Amino acid sequence: MEISLDQWQTLVTIVDQGGYAKAAEHLGKSQSAISYAIQKLESSLELQVFRIEGRRAVLTPAGELLYQRAVRLVGAAHALENTARQLSQHWQAQISLAVETVFPKPILFDALRKFSDAYPLTRIHLLETVLSGTSEALISREVSLAISSYLPPGFMGDALIQLRFIAVAAPSHPLHQLKRPLTYTDLQQHRQLVVRDSGTRNLDAGWLGAEQRWTFNELSTSIQAAIAGFGFAWYPESQIATPIDQGQLKPLPLESGGERYASLYLIYAEPEFASPACVELGRALHASSVYLGGCAAAKMAAQNPP
Repeated sequence: MEISLDQWQTLVTIVDQGGYAKAAEHLGKSQSAISYAIQKLESSLELQVFRIEGRRAVLTPAGELLYQRAVRLVGAAHALENTARQLSQHWQAQISLAVETVFPKPILFDALRKFSDAYPLTRIHLLETVLSGTSEALISREVSLAISSYLPPGFMGDALIQLRFIAVAAPSHPLHQLKRPLTYTDLQQHRQLVVRDSGTRNLDAGWLGAEQRWTFNELSTSIQAAIAGFGFAWYPESQIATPIDQGQLKPLPLESGGERYASLYLIYAEPEFASPACVELGRALHASSVYLGGCAAAKMAAQNPP
C-alpha cells in the first residue's frame, strides 16, 4: 500500500478549507482531481474517510483519526522542505550578537522570537556587554552585529531606541531622609553602585568620584543591591519600573542631573559583507524596537538595512 504525501495533503486541505471545491481552489487543482485523490486514498486504505451528509463531506471516525495524523505528517514534511531550502541557500549556521546589558530585554526577546520563527536552524550566540566591551567585540570581529551606546571609530550605526536613566535609591536610604533637593556634594558622601566595564579599557562612565563605590558584573545584581539599601545609582527606567511601582526604589530629588539619556545603536561589524541571516536579525531588532520602543529613528533605519 503506497499513499503519497500529496494525497495526505489533499485530505488535510479538504478538512481545513471546508470542502472539495474550496480545497481545489486552494491547491490550484480541479475538483475532479481532488475527488480522485480521495477515492484512491480510500481504496488503498480499504476504509471510508469521508461520508456525505447533505451536500457536505464529513469525516468518519476513522477519517478523523487519519486527519489528525496527517496534519502532523504534512507539517513535518513542510518543515523538512524548509530546512532543505535553507541549507541549499548556505544559510548561516550561527550569528554572534553583542548586546549592552541596558538594552530592554522584552525588545530583545521579541526580536529573537521573530527571527527564530523564520530561521530556526540559525543558532544565536548572545554576548552581554558593558561599555567598551561592546566596541571591542566589534573591532575584534567576535560578533557580527552589536547593540551599543557608543559608535567606535570606523563603524556606522542605526538608532534603535533612546533610554532614560533615573537616579534612585531605596526609600530608607539616608539621601531620602535629607528631605530637600540633593547636590553633587551630597551624592559624593554616599556609596555609588556601578556596573563594571566588560572590556579591557575599564571605563567608569557615570561614576561621580565617590570614595565609596561598589562595582558589579551584572546590572540585575546592582539593582538588587540598591533595593537592599546599599547605595544609589542611575538605572534604565525600563529595568526599574517594577521596583519603583512596588516602592522598593525611589527617584532621588536631585537639583540637576537626576535623569540621563543614552541612544542605543545597531552596528554591523562588516555591513557590506553581512549574511542574509545577519541582515534578517537586524531587521527583527529594528521592527521590535519600533513596535515596543516607539523610536521613529529606528523606524527609518528599518527601511534601509545594509
